[in-house]
Amino acid sequence: MAIKPLHGIRVLDLTNVLAGPFACHQLAHMGADVIKVEARGSGDLARQLGADMELNKSNMGVSFLAQNPGKRSITLNLKHAKGKEAFRCLVGTADVVMENFRPGVMERLGLGHAELMKENPRLVYCAISGFGQDGPLRDLPAYDQIIQGMSGIMSVTGAPENAPYRVGYPVADTIGGITAAFAVAAALADRQRSEGVFIDVSMLEAAMATMGWAVSNHLIAGREPMPLGNDNVTASPSGTFKTGNGLLNIAANKQEQFEAVCQVLKHPEWAADPRFQDRHARLQNREELRVSMQEAMAAKSAEEWWQLFNEAGVPAGPVYTVAQALSHPQVESRGMLATFRDAPGVGRDIRVVRTGFKLNGEAPAVDTPPPLLGQHSEEILAELNYTAEEIEALKADQAV
Repeated sequence: MAIKPLHGIRVLDLTNVLAGPFACHQLAHMGADVIKVEARGSGDLARQLGADMELNKSNMGVSFLAQNPGKRSITLNLKHAKGKEAFRCLVGTADVVMENFRPGVMERLGLGHAELMKENPRLVYCAISGFGQDGPLRDLPAYDQIIQGMSGIMSVTGAPENAPYRVGYPVADTIGGITAAFAVAAALADRQRSEGVFIDVSMLEAAMATMGWAVSNHLIAGREPMPLGNDNVTASPSGTFKTGNGLLNIAANKQEQFEAVCQVLKHPEWAADPRFQDRHARLQNREELRVSMQEAMAAKSAEEWWQLFNEAGVPAGPVYTVAQALSHPQVESRGMLATFRDAPGVGRDIRVVRTGFKLNGEAPAVDTPPPLLGQHSEEILAELNYTAEEIEALKADQAV
């Protein structure tokens, strides 16, 4: 039987686009009952985003499909008194509220942390924002690219001749989401907790927290981090190399691994060459070593060298496209991909990624596909003891 560590936990997901939805997606995989609270008419902006224009028009954009399986959707007008009342009732049944509005928005709605604590004194309230709930930048809007630029991530991404570059997917949003999910899970796991918890996630700080070596080189060693393209700042040969067919990543970070590289490429003399014989020398002469290695590696393909290097104990791997990575047997065999048959609002099967771990040998999974906008409104209101007549009245008042 699959383990669901958050079974019985209810999470109210008021978030949009990526950081918050990604966080709540992780909690849903852990068994939480995640209720997506969306605005009437439009819902999560991600419903309108993605590469399939027809799905965007139908409010089921690919960007939404990726982060929202396993959730239920209710639409509430949080500017309407009856919508607020329904939300307060929902908070009374919940364990977690997650939102990623700008600081102050929930307070202006009359639904800020202090107000919601009156409904549920043990509530775990998680607010994700670009810069955090205080500080001189708290009120500024921030998307992933803004955070990538301001955190320093872009300054160390790319090669010296073309940096700064943004990471090719929304890494700051994703880090913010995984940080929020971790913080919420930690708060829920506190067996001594007798009161509510307010979690303030700054995407800027969360991104910088993952930059340990780059930040520490500056703070402790006084060395300004620089973009090195595909090269490793601490070791050589450790980077991306051309072969006779395709690119190969090699991470020969230890002396014995470099010596194994020399043997595989049939140039044992490199190990004694003063330019390459120790770590410091190889870093100083990185480009000369790269040229020599690529000349030797032109004789075989990346796939062939991959096997030879791994047999010699040298970490290596080909550079794949997203499609190649997704179709690799290693990924497919571990249950990383989920399939939802004839997903509602989509009209065809959809495949999405799950989490990156297993529990007792099983990949965590959710049972239901991404929800239509407001698909579960009546169901959830009925759970709150609203009668059918009251639900119809709320609809008529445009409160839900």
